[in-house]
Amino acid sequence: MSELTCLELSVAWWAVHVLCQATVAQPALSLPYLFSSRDKPPIPRGVLYGRATRALANYVENFTAFVALDLAFIVLHLSAGVWPTVWIIARIVYLPLYLFDVIYVRSLVWGVSFFAILAMLVRLVWA
Repeated sequence: MSELTCLELSVAWWAVHVLCQATVAQPALSLPYLFSSRDKPPIPRGVLYGRATRALANYVENFTAFVALDLAFIVLHLSAGVWPTVWIIARIVYLPLYLFDVIYVRSLVWGVSFFAILAMLVRLVWA
């Protein structure tokens, strides 16, 4: 996949994360709370909402570095190799692993995505 395609997919995957969290929020939190200004967060029912929230936060943390690097490759007309594709595939695999509490494999997949970001950085610095 091209760097631009991976960037587009990464934004679409961010939207999936947001919609996932919003979908599991409704049964986990009361409807009046969801329409409020959310000054005092209640304790959500079930674990899925917490997992979706943490998965979204983790994605945003990694998304920032990925976008910065990917845009640098696009603007400089350089190839990032396979690493943007590796990153997006790992992040797509990561979400269901996090939601369904698949331990060890989830951490391994996160490590692959982190390595892809580091590989992009090294490739950019040495370009």
